[in-house]
Amino acid sequence: MTRPKLLSATALSLGLIAATLGPAAAEEKTDFKVAWSIYAGWMPWGYLSDSGIMDKWAEKYGITVEIVQINDYVESINQYTAGEFDGVSATNMDTLSIPSGGGVDTTALIIGDYSNGNDAVILKGEGTVEDLAGKPVNLVELSVSHYLLARALDSVGLAEADLGGVVNTSDADMIAAFAAPEVEAVVTWNPLVSEILSSNPDATSVFDSSKIPGEILDLMVVNTQTLADNPDFGKAMVGAWYEVMGLMAAGDAEALGAMASAAGTDLEGYKAQLDKTAMFYDPAEAVAQAESADLPATMTNVAEFLFDKGILGVNAPSADFVGVAYPDGSTSGDEANVQFRYDTTYMKMAADGSL
Repeated sequence: MTRPKLLSATALSLGLIAATLGPAAAEEKTDFKVAWSIYAGWMPWGYLSDSGIMDKWAEKYGITVEIVQINDYVESINQYTAGEFDGVSATNMDTLSIPSGGGVDTTALIIGDYSNGNDAVILKGEGTVEDLAGKPVNLVELSVSHYLLARALDSVGLAEADLGGVVNTSDADMIAAFAAPEVEAVVTWNPLVSEILSSNPDATSVFDSSKIPGEILDLMVVNTQTLADNPDFGKAMVGAWYEVMGLMAAGDAEALGAMASAAGTDLEGYKAQLDKTAMFYDPAEAVAQAESADLPATMTNVAEFLFDKGILGVNAPSADFVGVAYPDGSTSGDEANVQFRYDTTYMKMAADGSL
């Protein structure tokens, strides 16, 4: 299983309407709610809730943290944007477009991983990215798959206009679509990628997310003001997360087996998904990712894609509409409208053993 990555116009509108209504005013409090959805890199959130690890860390700081699984990924972000949750698991792209684009100042508390092959462009027959020219491509429109296609085309000097069109196809229909004679190429994610490649001898992966390392980031994001008013919330969340990361890095069979079962697969299947997921088990690695000199360029690419598709906030005048702040104090986008922040404060505490 993996994160549903659909960002439909309807979902976006719901998120922006919710943002207009505005979340409840942040303040010092003791009870928090966080939402997450199924994806290889986010399965630890379910485990740290079910295992009691989250409760242990929350009790250490005198708070409670309720972790809620929501099956509809975009709906979880919409609810966070509306103030129903204090945090949510989301990609960097969807964070920029929905809460941040909707005016909800949001902080990336944890960088959990990046897709390192989980997402792929698959051609029917032999060929390369250049051979997509003139061919229709099936994918979930306005999604991370759509972004991956844009990056693949850009790598060889092509654009979406050079294709034979983009065909919006749900993930549930993707495998059947690839089997149809008229379908020549698809862009999708695991476990669909693995199933298509293993069951179709004529299927060729011509580009995958390992070619753009660090661009499709999977995060735990939280309301910036809530975090500022309640630093213990950040400490408890990060402490619980990296305790589970330690178990995963050590190959803990009980923890990994529970995550596999929750993801609807077996241990071998889940490990195969993790092989295509660059997990930051060590908090120092996550800090390095947040401080990478490449991150501003990545976020600029993401913003340009979102603006080009008309989903970077309401009436966004340019791709620079939303400002993104980085750990060194620099920004990309509009520095007068910073609504997305990469903060390494709490990940550094985990790395230093000071939580």
